[in-house]
Amino acid sequence: MFPELKNDRFLRALLKEPVDTTPVWMMRQAGRYLPEYRTSRATAGDFLSLCKNQDFACEVTLQPLERYELDAAILFSDILTIPDAMGLGLYFETGEGPKFKHTVRSKADVDALPIATTTDLDYVMRAVTTIRKALNGKVPLIGFSGSPWTLATYMVEGGSSKDFRHIKAMMYQTPDVLHALLNKLALSVIDYLNGQIKAGAQAVQIFDTWGGALSGPMYQRFSLMYMKQIMDGLIREHEGKKIPVIMFTKNGGQWLENMAAAGPDALGLDWTTDIAEARARVGESVALQGNIDPCVLYADKDVIEREVALVLEGFGHGSGHVFNLGHGIHQYVNPDHPKFLIDAVHELGRQYHEPAFDDLDSLNEL
Repeated sequence: MFPELKNDRFLRALLKEPVDTTPVWMMRQAGRYLPEYRTSRATAGDFLSLCKNQDFACEVTLQPLERYELDAAILFSDILTIPDAMGLGLYFETGEGPKFKHTVRSKADVDALPIATTTDLDYVMRAVTTIRKALNGKVPLIGFSGSPWTLATYMVEGGSSKDFRHIKAMMYQTPDVLHALLNKLALSVIDYLNGQIKAGAQAVQIFDTWGGALSGPMYQRFSLMYMKQIMDGLIREHEGKKIPVIMFTKNGGQWLENMAAAGPDALGLDWTTDIAEARARVGESVALQGNIDPCVLYADKDVIEREVALVLEGFGHGSGHVFNLGHGIHQYVNPDHPKFLIDAVHELGRQYHEPAFDDLDSLNEL
């Protein structure tokens, strides 16, 4: 159904297989820092129209790949598609981020929520297939979802929050209600990610953006437990190919061992976690993705190359490292600067991989 993959170093690194150099992609690589993205968004009319039209979603997914030698594409969508499909009425206000017309604050609210299915989110599945075909085997396509905890924070708070007062009040006062919500979300995420895999995604990432807002015990009970439920329910092989899964908890570096034990193939790291220490702690159990500070991209070429070298040196020799930012790229970054980072990763990364491969054809013959 799809063309043969020409560059598989991203997938190989996630599975800790030999690569010729360290692969790299960037979270939020299709976004507002690119003038072509801003043009597409203006043409579409608004952000949700961009997400819900498969042709626009494909167009903006491919834009960074036309500029940079990235090793993966990531589906252009939003983590809040699932609660939107549950009927909460997602909308965006300029300068204020995502909001919902309806919040989830009580047992009755949770009981009334349907489990979202791929039928409800068919526009995402169509976008995945459209993008995968348009990539023509150039690089793999990553699908993604928000974690149940992160999705729940938006649904209960009604949008972004600094103190999470409503959901944390629910967590402590009526934990059974929150568990019921998180279970519905976990079931929805399982179906959603499996649908993306069947539609053409070759790896998937779970974004636990707000897991780091929890205490250790609460992280285990209200975030990690449900991500493990997802791990246990995901398709891990499709049409004879392994489907690697990346788990990323922002500000979650203190829980790496627990996260690794939940079953992902790779853990995403933000820039507050030292990658050398992270590798020493998880050993060979999982690959690591990350983790340069996105603000490095505001600096000039020499500084970017220096910081890239430090991250590569921190991880050290061997496969199992996917280079990435520690979170999403900022909208005010000069679009020329990501090229400095990507080229430096590929050039400087070669020294850390043995045996050396002359080209990707050698990899595909293994």
